[in-house]
Amino acid sequence: MFWKTLGRVIIVIPFAFLVSALTAILILLTLALEQMTQMLHGAGDDPEAMAVMLYVFMRLATLMPFLTLVPALLVVIVGEVARIRSALYYIVGGGAALTAIPLLARLGPSIETTPTPDVILWSTLATAGFAGGLIYWLIAGRNA
Repeated sequence: MFWKTLGRVIIVIPFAFLVSALTAILILLTLALEQMTQMLHGAGDDPEAMAVMLYVFMRLATLMPFLTLVPALLVVIVGEVARIRSALYYIVGGGAALTAIPLLARLGPSIETTPTPDVILWSTLATAGFAGGLIYWLIAGRNA
């Protein structure tokens, strides 16, 4: 029993977290590039929308490693300690962890100059988080 738990904590959970994070990043980059391409094609005359989008993506690129790690780790730790096996918990938790990024980014010192993200950014982050949560549940969460 001890060795099974130790192996799960040392091998399975970190592996599942790494694979789910890579999946979420891949989906986030794919959807973000697709949305940027659509915005460049369709809204070429709207410099304000382009400036907001570029500012948010540049801010996310600098803050993403830390901001995505903490909420996602909290979801995983709570799920593992509470032995939650529900796919819905990990999928919704993954989506909530990634959609927390713009909210946490606004907590910085320049809150009045930080533009409010639009629906496209929220849906892109939520989709990537949902996929990451599903992958984590498939690998480790269903056996919590």
